[in-house]
Amino acid sequence: MRFSSGRALREQSAHAVTFFGMSGVGKTTLAGLLQTHDWFQYSVDYRIGTRYMGEHIVDNFKREAMKVPFLRQLLRSDSIYIRSNISFENLSPLSTYLGKPGNEALGGIPFAEYKRRQAQHRQAEIRALLDVPEFIERATDIYGYAHFVCDSGGSLCEVVDPTDAADPVLQCLAEHSMLVYIRGTAGHTRMLVERFRKHPKPMYYNPAFLEAKWVEYKALRGVTDDALVDPDDFAVWGFEQLLAHRIPLYEAIAERYGYVIDMEDVPALRTESDVLDLLARTIDADVQQRGVRA
Repeated sequence: MRFSSGRALREQSAHAVTFFGMSGVGKTTLAGLLQTHDWFQYSVDYRIGTRYMGEHIVDNFKREAMKVPFLRQLLRSDSIYIRSNISFENLSPLSTYLGKPGNEALGGIPFAEYKRRQAQHRQAEIRALLDVPEFIERATDIYGYAHFVCDSGGSLCEVVDPTDAADPVLQCLAEHSMLVYIRGTAGHTRMLVERFRKHPKPMYYNPAFLEAKWVEYKALRGVTDDALVDPDDFAVWGFEQLLAHRIPLYEAIAERYGYVIDMEDVPALRTESDVLDLLARTIDADVQQRGVRA
């Protein structure tokens, strides 16, 4: 969704915005802020973890519980109930299910199983993103919200092709919402890497990228057996590779379909009006820049 001017945005009676960008740039912060000002908040990661991967996550919990004799008997007799307590703020059940490939003795899972779960996540994310128009309608029809904000999660760029003008996910999001890329900084990237080193966590990779990096990592470490890969070491190395891979993809999406704001602008935003003013200024600057290039 593009606008002829910032004023055109301001004059709309209903708004729909999709924020995207790297982890930690402020997507969830802005979505949460707007929610407090009567916007419907849609979390793609929450939708993935509840609607599309909820059964996979819970089944994995059950597999682990079945390894414990005490819990095994209770499960088989339907004496206990296991569920995921995923929330907007706590997406650990989803990331834990994705896991990390490598040595099982170090907490890893076989690479083939890892790829299977990655494929499940890819399909779930695509479906959750394509659900945006439905939730915009539901937000109004059921709950009476005039405004809608989508927190797209960090891996949007991994499930779309920004070079394809007919990419169905990007077409859908751009038709029904204003796509806004929150651009990070070099310092933020370094901070993410250091934070990840201390607490490696599962991530989603584009399948072709994952295959290439898995081969590259093993060659660098001199490892020939998948089962001997240190899962945390690969996770940290892979995360650094992933950040460099994602930035140009985010920028390409913004260039074709949306707008760019800087993460440094986010902390100063306190109200709905602050956010809309920033978006309006961004639209005006974009219109002027594209006019100069034309």
